Parts: sequence; C-alpha cells; structure tokens
Amino acid sequence: MNTPLHGGLGIYIHVPFCAVKCGYCSFCSVGWSGTKAEGYVQAVLRNIRDCSDTSRPADTVYFGGGTPSLLRPEQIAEITGELRRCFAVTEDAEITLEANPNTLSSERLTGYLEAGINRLSIGVQSMDDDELRLLGRRHTSARAERAVLDAVNAGFENISCDLMLALPGQTPEKAERSADMLASLPIQHISAYLLKVEDGTPFQSRGMEERLPDEDETSDIYLRTVKRLESHGFMQYEISNFARPGYESRHNDRYWLCEDYIGIGPSAHSCCGGRRYAVPPDVDLFISSPAQITEVTDENPCSPEEIVMLALRLKCGLDLRRVESIRAGIEKKIPALVSAGLCVFDGQTLALTPEGFLVSNSVIAHLI
Repeated sequence: MNTPLHGGLGIYIHVPFCAVKCGYCSFCSVGWSGTKAEGYVQAVLRNIRDCSDTSRPADTVYFGGGTPSLLRPEQIAEITGELRRCFAVTEDAEITLEANPNTLSSERLTGYLEAGINRLSIGVQSMDDDELRLLGRRHTSARAERAVLDAVNAGFENISCDLMLALPGQTPEKAERSADMLASLPIQHISAYLLKVEDGTPFQSRGMEERLPDEDETSDIYLRTVKRLESHGFMQYEISNFARPGYESRHNDRYWLCEDYIGIGPSAHSCCGGRRYAVPPDVDLFISSPAQITEVTDENPCSPEEIVMLALRLKCGLDLRRVESIRAGIEKKIPALVSAGLCVFDGQTLALTPEGFLVSNSVIAHLI
C-alpha cells in the first residue's frame, strides 16, 4: 500500500435521514423520525468512542447524507464534542455539514456554527424553479438564495452550493444562468455534477434516462459551465468541483489523494490501516449494534492503478513519481492523448483538460 501524502485523518459521518427522498438519489437514507434520529445519534457516539484515535491529527470532518441538517444543532454538538474528546481534531479542522435549504433557519444556522460547523454544503441543485420541480426538490431558487444569505448573516465564511448539470430539457443557456446566479451569491465553492440516473431509483423506473441530453449536448453544457464558473472566479480543481482560491474542499481532496479517512454510519466507507471497508446500508442494524459492522471491500487499497484513477480527477493531475512501477507503460500512451487535447503533460505531471474530464473513464482505462 502507498503511504498517504499527509499523516492526518479525515472523519466522515453518514446521516441517513431525509424529509423526502429525491427521485435521482441512490444514497442510503430513510424517512425522518425524531425517535430514530436520537437512537442514531447515540449509535454514532458509541462508534466514535469505539474507533478513538488520538495518535495523529484529524483535520477534516464531513457530515454527509441524507440530510444532515435535519439533526438539531444540539445533536450535532454532541457528535462534534465526542469527536474532539476521542480524536485529535485540529483547531483549524474543516468541519462540513451538508444541508437542505428548507431546513436552514437563522436560529439553526447559529446553532450549527456554535456546534463547530465551519463549512456548509447546501444542496441547491438548480436556480431554475422548473428544474427544481422536475428534480423533486421542495425549495425554490428564492429559498436557496435566502438560505445562503442567512448562513452568511449567521457568520459562515465557507459555503458551498451544489449544481446539477445535463438535466432533462436543460440547455447550455439554462445551465449558465444557474451558474451565474449561484456565482453572484456570497459563496466560495460550487460542486457541479452531471445528473446520472442510477439503477433502482424512481428516475430509472420513470424512464428519465431517455430524456437526458445526448452526449454532444451534455459536453456543451459541461464545458460552457466550466468556462462560466471560471469567469466568475470559481476555478476548477476537480472534475466536478470549483472554488475561489483557498476554498477547495480539504475533505474531498483526501479521497483523490488516497489519504486515510474513517466512516461512521450506515453505508459509510473507510480507507484506513491498510484496507478499505464499508458499513452495511442498514439504518436499524447500525442503531442496534453495539459497534458498527464493517465489511472489508479492498485488502490492498491505493494501488498504483488506483492512484492514477483518483489523481486524474484533480485539475493538478498526477505526479508520475507516485506510480514509478507503472510509469513507463503510462508514458508510452500519453502523446496520443495530448494530441487529442484530452490531457497536458510537462514531463512529470499528467493532467486532464476539461475535454478530458468528460471522457475520464475512457482515458484512465486507456492509461492503465
């Protein structure tokens, strides 16, 4: 196994509750229940104690979901307090909470800030109300804007918003308008994802995949959105992520850099101690188990091939010194990719262009 680039640790907490499950979502989530949520919080606290590690700094914490902002600030504070007791959480740790705009009141936002949350990731998805209805989102663009402004007024200085691209009926102009409206808000980060219709979701059963833009239209939407966001100062640093300088997501970067992280909660994944493992996506089982059950999914993570696959998601690319054992084979294949405009290479670092990001799976398969 390759040694992580840094000695730190990331912690991911999966919060499996949603008020309404979106038709495109395949993540582990169940309907909101106050009683079940309290049982879940107690299970999280048990598992934090069970995997306590103060031997190295923990510099990122990420509450993902689901809808973590359905938990009360007091519940989040219980979890962050236990994390600080059981892990060496650094003073400058990035602590992110994913949030639905409809859950964010001024009072809740103040409470989350007091609980130690210093980065918000707000699931806006679109600033077009017709697109929001199509996605099954219950907020409006005006509500999303209000949530951002309330967060700023509460004192948040690091706010990310999600934007979905290549929706049914979406044009490049519509995507650009949403990008313009988001970029005009006082936020520092935008995650812009292409909509993918996952197996087993309501969107699949409704035949939504057949209504998606075709390959050329999707390419046009993506590339024009990249340029539009960069024109507003949100620089692309990963396939789907854009930030003002200094506001890149430190937690997400650890995934692409093969750094250690542990996951707590149903369906949470970990890469730590020389192996990759996952918790079953069963909320009741997680709540009832004295310690979360884990299943090893990879006995030897971060192989040279995986390092290539993950590092090429980043705009800064792959330093080939990290994969000396397969470097010669990769270098033979680079000239054709450069000629096709899919990547750039300076003799040491290989990086994909925006055009290369669109076909990254094919490029990576070709390289390894």
